[in-house]
Amino acid sequence: MPGKSYDVDVVIPARDEEQGVARVALAMPPRAVRSVIVVDNGSRDATARRAEDAGAIVVREPHVGYGAACLRGIAHLQALPRPPDVVVFMSATGCDDPADVPRLAQPLRENLFDMVIGSRVLGQAPLNSGQKAGNFVATSLIRAIYGHRYTDVSPFRAVRFPALIALGLRDPGYGFLVEMQVKALKTGLRIAECPVRYAPVGKRQRNLSTLRGTVGASAQVLFQIFRHSTAR
Repeated sequence: MPGKSYDVDVVIPARDEEQGVARVALAMPPRAVRSVIVVDNGSRDATARRAEDAGAIVVREPHVGYGAACLRGIAHLQALPRPPDVVVFMSATGCDDPADVPRLAQPLRENLFDMVIGSRVLGQAPLNSGQKAGNFVATSLIRAIYGHRYTDVSPFRAVRFPALIALGLRDPGYGFLVEMQVKALKTGLRIAECPVRYAPVGKRQRNLSTLRGTVGASAQVLFQIFRHSTAR
């Protein structure tokens, strides 16, 4: 509708990311984003203060978990007098480029899709061996079970907010991302992928590169893939 405002809010889960969170918030394209919500996920450093100093809105989720932080951000947006039309999820480390936010949100603004995944694979990003293997296993299983070919389970993504709420997401851990992608398929959302830039920096990236971090995250992802397949 001509003249109608179209609001895009960004949710950034953050735990001990004082080095990157302010840089990410300050680099957000101002004309493309209404507000930046940083969810402080039990940080022990100055993450919250740095985010606030950079102009972000800080909400707190003491229960540690990627999905828990995202769900807290969603609840905050849902309680607003005017919730956003689109929510974008991205990393606090600086891995994701805020300049790509408009490219992810534009197809939703034009009502072409309901969800756009920022694909590091299509963007030819320098993923490490653990990320490549995890992506291959997750996307191959989703294709085999659900018949859809994703290239990535990147946390950088844009979703129409009403569609996101309708998915009823619940996973408090790293299974949150694939739960979203699987439920989007099951509910018939219009899905696209968009190549994005990616720079592998930050402590969270390093943690997920360890054997323990990779195995733990992979187990949560696989659980979500098989859990929802039983209802097909």
